[in-house]
Amino acid sequence: MSELHTPQAGDDHAPDLDVVGLLMRQHGDIRTLFDEVEQSKGDERRDAFHRLVRLLAVHETAEEEVVHPFARRAFEGGEQVVEDRLAEERAAKETLSALDDLDTDDPEFLPKLRALRTDVQEHARAEERYEFTHIRRSTDVTDLATMAKAVKAAEAMAPTRPHPGVESATANVALGPVAALMDRTKDAVRKAMKNG
Repeated sequence: MSELHTPQAGDDHAPDLDVVGLLMRQHGDIRTLFDEVEQSKGDERRDAFHRLVRLLAVHETAEEEVVHPFARRAFEGGEQVVEDRLAEERAAKETLSALDDLDTDDPEFLPKLRALRTDVQEHARAEERYEFTHIRRSTDVTDLATMAKAVKAAEAMAPTRPHPGVESATANVALGPVAALMDRTKDAVRKAMKNG
């Protein structure tokens, strides 16, 4: 089997000068991978699903480490906006984890995948409307670019599988090797933010 390639923000070689634009491009990549999983069969479906799992995991980790902390403090109501997004992410990770335990040829797979797709798309729309819009209004182009660099750094260190219940740094402590990975992710984010 060939090596799996998962799209990462910036794969389209557009300059990553805006964290919101970068994350919205990822939302498009996620929609495309859902299409690919639904339309393929056998090994192709399995490969596409593994790429989808990885992209969802790195995307959410980057948001949890970079975007959500900024949103909590950057605008009025940010704390509640983030808590709502984290609840959505937690539910999606649980569904994704259950799907990951199924064979992609299992008759239960596609209905569960479609339910996950609906949840993920609703979550993405909520992020774009309630979080991303406020982030753009609450900061300048320099900070948007710095956060974009930090998201890319987080992607490079992010887990490749979903971990339900790990939507905060506190929860990461209980996960042993995953916690070490999250610490490296946070270090990469901090370095990118500092050098931004």
